[in-house]
Amino acid sequence: MADTEVSTAPAILETGEEKAKTGISTATRRRNKVNHARHSKRFLDLEKSLARVSVHEPMAALNLIKTLSTAKFNETIEVAINLGVDPRHGDQMVRGTTSLPHGTGKSRVVWVFARGDKAADASAAGADLVGAEDLLERIQKDGGANCDILVATPDMMPLVGRLGQILKAKMPNPKAGTVSPNIAQVVRDIKAATRAEYRVDKNGIIHAAIGKADFTAEQLSENFAALVSALVKAKPSSSKGKYLRKVSLTSTMGPSLALDLLEVQKIADRG
Repeated sequence: MADTEVSTAPAILETGEEKAKTGISTATRRRNKVNHARHSKRFLDLEKSLARVSVHEPMAALNLIKTLSTAKFNETIEVAINLGVDPRHGDQMVRGTTSLPHGTGKSRVVWVFARGDKAADASAAGADLVGAEDLLERIQKDGGANCDILVATPDMMPLVGRLGQILKAKMPNPKAGTVSPNIAQVVRDIKAATRAEYRVDKNGIIHAAIGKADFTAEQLSENFAALVSALVKAKPSSSKGKYLRKVSLTSTMGPSLALDLLEVQKIADRG
């Protein structure tokens, strides 16, 4: 017993001294350290290089975001848009697809549920895997679909519906344009990377890619305009008040830039 008391005393003393110095216990400091977001020196240097401007005109921001994309790979340029909706209400869910004039710069792996002529059309359009019961069995066996996006013809949905618990977000959905009788066109659009899907998250935010860092600013601007216009057209009638609340641009590894909402609204109105 004596040995135990001697061995624990220094630890108690050290904790007490540490708390006396900082006013924060060791356990609290450790928790804060774990939850604290860490950024690389490159990121922090980029952040310091930004002018002290609270909001940016969209075209100027696109030019600037390209210069901030200094990673050793072709970074994706992304937009985050806070909408004045409450996704907890079904009639305020904003979800759909739009076509970007210059594509996203990234082709995705597409699996298709189809039979007969539709299956042949999907294969000819470039689908990576096409099937029916055999595809269902593969997904069940693997415990998921190892693809970027899964599409289906309407007649296949009773079969696909059995995979609801496995597929979750990848489940084909008419609102997302992933259930369509014109399956070949859907596959071509996805493989050509011109089709952009958007869906509001639980916080009322849309996250979407509008291109790559090697796109010209003009190409990014046209893609951005197409996305914003589509979102404005998709505004739920039950949404009241300000719809576009905050818009930010960022590259994969770079800091974000807040955009001037008045200028963004003008772009949406022109669309």
